[in-house]
Amino acid sequence: MIKHIKFLGIPVADQDRALAFYTEKLGFSVRTDAPFNEKQRWIELSLPGEKTGVTLFTPEGHEDRVGEFVNTSWAVDDIDATYAELSAKGVEFGGPPEKQPWGSFLIMKDSEGNSIVLGQSKGA
Repeated sequence: MIKHIKFLGIPVADQDRALAFYTEKLGFSVRTDAPFNEKQRWIELSLPGEKTGVTLFTPEGHEDRVGEFVNTSWAVDDIDATYAELSAKGVEFGGPPEKQPWGSFLIMKDSEGNSIVLGQSKGA
């Protein structure tokens, strides 16, 4: 049966710009960077020790998804430290971390304008 999520697709307009953002600013490593067709490469990234990857790829006909909200949430150990560190690297956010009864979150903007939630569980 299903063992884990292999990858999450992030729609991008410029694969080189997105690759630089995810590797240089967020610390992802390249698993695969190979030709896919005449327009795109298959770029799959990962975080150290994690099975789930991220692809920087936009299926044909889905270009309108670039720059939208990506329905995912990425866990961080310290939301305030993450916000400070990534802000210093030029990463844009929708605002500072917001505290909630269940924990804290903030919305990061990637190089393509996609919005991604970063969250810290309460007590973490």
